[in-house]
Amino acid sequence: MNTAASLPPILLVEDNPMDLDLTLRAFNKKKFANTIHVARDGEEALAWLPRWEAGEPLPAVILLDINLPRINGLEVLQQLKAHPRYRRIPVVVLTSSREDRDLKAAYDLGVSSYIEKPVSFNKFIEVAEHI
Repeated sequence: MNTAASLPPILLVEDNPMDLDLTLRAFNKKKFANTIHVARDGEEALAWLPRWEAGEPLPAVILLDINLPRINGLEVLQQLKAHPRYRRIPVVVLTSSREDRDLKAAYDLGVSSYIEKPVSFNKFIEVAEHI
């Protein structure tokens, strides 16, 4: 049986407290064993790069909102995908943005998947199953 210590973590980059709570509750309900690290803005997300360089385990996946304070999610994605070591980390954009330009920009930058945030807890459960 895998324990949280033996599984790579998941990095959740989300600034909205309600969406953060829904996502964490959905992961808990689906019994994710991975440790969940939370960054509440783009700057906190990018602060993980030197931590990974220092030996902290790379995440299995990064769940990234686009509409973030300080540094937006597309810029975070661009910096991650520009780095040779981190470009292979799967990044799933989980956002409320319904803008075609955001969708296109995310895929142009190398996102693995683009999911619009659901509005109900049950839909968050479905998203957690896909992740």
